[in-house]
Amino acid sequence: MKASLLLIGLFLLISCESDDNLRRNPNLLNINVNYEVNLSLPQFNNLNFSGNSVYVPGQGNLGLIIVNSGSSFLAWDAADPNIVPNDCSRLIIDGLNAASTCDDPPNEYSLITGQPLVENLRFPLYAYRVTESNGVLRIFN
Repeated sequence: MKASLLLIGLFLLISCESDDNLRRNPNLLNINVNYEVNLSLPQFNNLNFSGNSVYVPGQGNLGLIIVNSGSSFLAWDAADPNIVPNDCSRLIIDGLNAASTCDDPPNEYSLITGQPLVENLRFPLYAYRVTESNGVLRIFN
């Protein structure tokens, strides 16, 4: 009896999928990001005002999109999560939305929620963690 309960428990443990596996996106690489943004620098001045966003190249898959939502700062990978990264899959900021140019109509996402604004898209935007201290944002995963 104990052996069968142990086997059932072991089977359930092995067959369970972790949250990381459920969130893994096969289109994007898991690239280590650890980037700091000084909000007093001119290139990041827009982030001092609610509803603005900034594109930062050279980080993540195709850069970062950093957003001031009004209540917090958000950071997203600038690669369309539903397309393998290529020239047209970098998201272009349009207000509080962003879209890639690969398809017509384009894949479009909310920069506040990260959710797709087009039906039948499987993955939301890839989010990074953001902390703020003394006017400096730290963006990391």
